[in-house]
Amino acid sequence: MSGISTHVLDTSKGTPGIDVRVVLEREGAAGYWEKLNEGRTDADGRVKSLLPAGRGLEMAAYRLTFETEPYFAKAGVSTFFPSVTVVFRVMDAGRHHHVPLLVSPFGFSTYRGT
Repeated sequence: MSGISTHVLDTSKGTPGIDVRVVLEREGAAGYWEKLNEGRTDADGRVKSLLPAGRGLEMAAYRLTFETEPYFAKAGVSTFFPSVTVVFRVMDAGRHHHVPLLVSPFGFSTYRGT
């Protein structure tokens, strides 16, 4: 089944990023961004499905925004990055797209997961 999922790992603690708000948008005509859905990471740091029910994956650019500041604030930690935005392009709408985020208060990285 095609779709978009994510996983947040807090590399400063080596634990899942729990209760991080994630917003999914798709780039539309003339470069505007259409909000499709949002979710929060679960106890394992995952949002298993971000596409709204009944909405198929399209060949387009998508944007995930991770609200990291509230996550770190709950732990009493200041962060340099109040949010992290990842833009990626879907070139095969028949494949699932998993976009993990590795985050710490002063850095982040991401990659195409499985």
